[in-house]
Amino acid sequence: MIHWLLQSKHYPYAKELLLIFAIFVSSCTISGCVESGFFLDSESRLPKCITLPPGLTREDVFVIFELHTNGDADFLLTNKKWKKLALVKVKLKGYKYPSRYYHIVSENNIKETITLEPKNEHGYMELFFYVMDDPIVEKKS
Repeated sequence: MIHWLLQSKHYPYAKELLLIFAIFVSSCTISGCVESGFFLDSESRLPKCITLPPGLTREDVFVIFELHTNGDADFLLTNKKWKKLALVKVKLKGYKYPSRYYHIVSENNIKETITLEPKNEHGYMELFFYVMDDPIVEKKS
């Protein structure tokens, strides 16, 4: 099938498209594609590893907690026009205590507890993340 596609006169750019697809797939396996992303709830404080640029307030930005397919995680800071302002890579550890699942993230030896909470936003349920200050959970991790 692929051989026919590469030899076909109907698809003159098949080799180039196949090469682009192969590069995309290999880059996802190396760096990990974003599996899911969660917005920081407006009632939560910012993670300690996120520093707002001068002149911006908490209301001027979005913080997105991105989980990757390879097990990595990031905090992505964008403005309201979706321009990327910062990307902070964090180490991730999942933890269940006692009946809720938490993510323990660390960056430069600073640990923080992240939890996902459902919230009715614009008429449908959506998961948001919260930064928690729970010494019991952090001590158990």
